[in-house]
Amino acid sequence: VAPLLSQHASSGPGGLPKLPLPVLKDTLDMYLRCMKHLLTEEQFNKTQNVVKQFGAPGGVGELLQSKLVERRENKANWVYDYWLNDMYLNNRLALPVNSSPAMVFPQQHFRAPIDSLRFAAHLISGVLEYKTLLDSRALPVDYARGQLAGTPLCMEQYYRLFTSYRLPGPERDTLVAQESSVMPEPEHIIVACKNQFFVLDVVINFRRLNERDLLAQLEKIARMADSEEERVPPIGLLTSDGRTEWAESRSVLMKESTNRDSLDMIERCLCLVCLDDASGPELSDSARAMLMLHGGGVAKNGGNRWYDKPMQFVVGAGGCCGVVCEHSPFEGIVLVQCTEFLLKYMAASVSELPAPRKLRWKCTPEIHKLLASSADKLQRFGQVENLDMNVHKFYNYGKEFIKKQKMSPDAYIQVALQLAYYRCHSRLVSTYESASIRRFQKGRVDNIRSATPEALAFVKAMTDGELSTSETVKMEMLRSAINVQTKYTILAITGMAIDNHLLGLREIAHELKMEKPEIFKDEAHLISNHFILSTSQVPTTVEMFCCYGPVVPNGYGACYNPQSDHIIFCVSSFHESPETCSTEFVKCLVQALLDMRDLCSKCNSGSNPTQQRQGQTLETHTQTDTSWQRKTPQRPTELTKNQQMLPQILLKTPDQTKVEAQTQTSSQGDAQGLKNGSKS
Repeated sequence: VAPLLSQHASSGPGGLPKLPLPVLKDTLDMYLRCMKHLLTEEQFNKTQNVVKQFGAPGGVGELLQSKLVERRENKANWVYDYWLNDMYLNNRLALPVNSSPAMVFPQQHFRAPIDSLRFAAHLISGVLEYKTLLDSRALPVDYARGQLAGTPLCMEQYYRLFTSYRLPGPERDTLVAQESSVMPEPEHIIVACKNQFFVLDVVINFRRLNERDLLAQLEKIARMADSEEERVPPIGLLTSDGRTEWAESRSVLMKESTNRDSLDMIERCLCLVCLDDASGPELSDSARAMLMLHGGGVAKNGGNRWYDKPMQFVVGAGGCCGVVCEHSPFEGIVLVQCTEFLLKYMAASVSELPAPRKLRWKCTPEIHKLLASSADKLQRFGQVENLDMNVHKFYNYGKEFIKKQKMSPDAYIQVALQLAYYRCHSRLVSTYESASIRRFQKGRVDNIRSATPEALAFVKAMTDGELSTSETVKMEMLRSAINVQTKYTILAITGMAIDNHLLGLREIAHELKMEKPEIFKDEAHLISNHFILSTSQVPTTVEMFCCYGPVVPNGYGACYNPQSDHIIFCVSSFHESPETCSTEFVKCLVQALLDMRDLCSKCNSGSNPTQQRQGQTLETHTQTDTSWQRKTPQRPTELTKNQQMLPQILLKTPDQTKVEAQTQTSSQGDAQGLKNGSKS
């Protein structure tokens, strides 16, 4: 890896280097290595020829690479705009379930309605405190942990938490980031209550409201929302629709000046606080996860949302609380850091004010019709009735046991996910695991491809070759799969993975108005970007967990949160797919984790600890900054875009050992062969 870092010399704001551009040949070789074992022999032979032609001297690939080299010279980050459009803004699917992840807080026990309002006031107070840190640029810089620890990370994403908005467009959305130099800083939040929206000014006469004042204002809002007069339809439902449909509905709304004013207040607010009605008795983790992702549909709190805002804090009267995020402005590590600040702030922790204002809407028959259509789609297609969510807390062991085996917990869990998928479906499939590239200016993420040839060899030995393969050989195969996973991670976090590179080559060809190169029309390219298994690690230091939906109709979303003595898994799929079942997948995953534990216990119990330490394995948090990140599927016809990135954050504690240097010192050829992750 070392020689590849020499490209990083040119540094920009904050002294961060520019994202490097991998060598074309390296990316093409790695692409073939990633795909060979996932294709039939016939498919692979065809792909090999197509790739060879693309990379031939003087060919299309060389031309496109030279254009990317120019682009890298002229931009802070050569892939950022391409990536943002491909990952999010071009995507036409509805945001709930398909794109927006949620963080589920611990169940709250509110005894009376005032308790939930008090919790909301406390939360808002924490948001204002955090916003003050951001405004004064007082947030300490994040540093990489785990692999290649100590490097400062790009902080740009934090400054979009409360100042951006995703504006729907007919073909592509726009990420609007408010610059305080142009626009006055927003000094209000929007409170949603019983599907009505209220403006809550949080700064009045240059004074930030204290908690007592905030509570008084929230009580007024709750009373106003209860009043039957002037109750308008649930306009928020429109934001849950497909992006093109919502763009059309928004232009209909904009015809009325009343609606324009209300939209402006929502689009410029700091964040939303959604005061939800109670959803029945104490809910399971899976039920709370689903309520966070889609509000429970039209009959519950599905209309009490505005999905275009990056941060929507949900406070349910029954104690179901959390935050739903629009994912285009920032990655999961930023969400986790902000949320953990708020929960810790809350744990530590009236003058006459003008009444909050209710936003008014003018609803023509046309708007009523659009609302009915959005409501129907939220309920039936892909969201409320279709989502199959299973939150499972695995208590047999956690990351401490894995670290005692001198293995990386993240890599170990990734291999367990491959074993679980193989047991369910007798094959491996394209898998997405995201790696943060925040070491570089404007860095977001790239992909680590976890369905490696080494993982396939191991899972086959554990299933098909159960009796014929000795325990010692299986153990060697497990170590090999974990080592490779870690090497891929290093390549990805140092800007040497293949997905962003392939995306850049494809987009440059499009900009040059060339015919789409054969490599991007080839079946292997479609297969490589149809991420049936979309996984990510989102560790937390406070009690909460992250969840999201699958990224393709026949896929699984698998988010995991490793703790010292247990692991939380949130597995999602769609009921409509005959191929998937979250409960079955969780059963196979539990079995995989138990089988891997038994294998380690048998093979490691009598082994010499000194021998073990000699670099056979790796500490888990290689992924420390493999931030979560999700890619949502595009139009069903365009599988190319169906990849997704996911929560994958590592908050590493000081006592965790570093990944052994061994991971970086394998032969250069090996390293070149390991930059894995393909998205385009």
